[in-house]
Amino acid sequence: MTTRSGPTAARDDAPAIVAVVGATATGKSAVSLDLAGALDGEIVNADSMQFYRGMDIGTAKLPLGERRGIPHHQLDTLDVHEDASVARFQAEARADIAAIHARGRRAIVVGGSGLYLRALLDVFEFPGTDPALRAALEARADAEGPGALHRELAAVDPEAAAKIPPQNVKRLVRALEIIALTGSTRSSLPRHAYAAPAVTIALDLAYEVLDPRIGARVDAMWEQGLVDEVRGLEARGLREGVTARRAVGYAETLRHLDGELDAEETRELIAQHTRRLARKQAQWFRPDPRVRWIGAPVDPDDVARASADALAQVRAADAA
Repeated sequence: MTTRSGPTAARDDAPAIVAVVGATATGKSAVSLDLAGALDGEIVNADSMQFYRGMDIGTAKLPLGERRGIPHHQLDTLDVHEDASVARFQAEARADIAAIHARGRRAIVVGGSGLYLRALLDVFEFPGTDPALRAALEARADAEGPGALHRELAAVDPEAAAKIPPQNVKRLVRALEIIALTGSTRSSLPRHAYAAPAVTIALDLAYEVLDPRIGARVDAMWEQGLVDEVRGLEARGLREGVTARRAVGYAETLRHLDGELDAEETRELIAQHTRRLARKQAQWFRPDPRVRWIGAPVDPDDVARASADALAQVRAADAA
């Protein structure tokens, strides 16, 4: 077996990585399971909130018993008080992919966290970090609000600011940190260039179908015990976590536990914020010319059709 040098240490004969991407609640997990079964694959998670141990209900993490015996990687790698790191994820997930291919199997990357997906799949170099500078920027975000950081970024790097949501403190801090350390704005955005052969398939679903599905998902999460899950995670340091405490579903439920929101208000706010997140996720993938869009499953009976469409895209890419 020969290998070539590069970020993934990929085998020369390794198959293209398959990435299943798209907005939350579009059916990525169901389609990825079917693809993994058809392609003798293993799944690599690229949903940054599913890295966290115990954040199960609010992230719609697939329970172990529903994974069909298919190995899943990059789930439950962090405690809620820890900060997720794109650089750490890139290194560890690329190692997972290399190991999957060394076993003669296919890597299926699944998620909607655009920056993590790009860092994993694309040529993406990381400038150094400065813990003191980062801590100062995070303190400013807490004291002044993330909007202040977003305005500052927009003044020096409008292109980056246009692609980073004003509430995404982690990405705002990192973009400003890179600019301060390197004096360059170009480093804050990745290029559209795969680091190793890959095919990216995005699931598309009309908002008139997706929005009610999100509402139903939030209701189900609430009934499954989201409040108790957040209460338990609070005892394990959720409020100290820079990333985890801001996750959709968890931030709102913490406010509910503080008495700021009643149950109905909390559920509606989670659904509202999830719908907003879904639109941002779709907007992230739209400009990428490499993405192959297919119709997401509109209901459970439609999963087989969507999975067949995805598999056809993989076969076409393999044959190209």
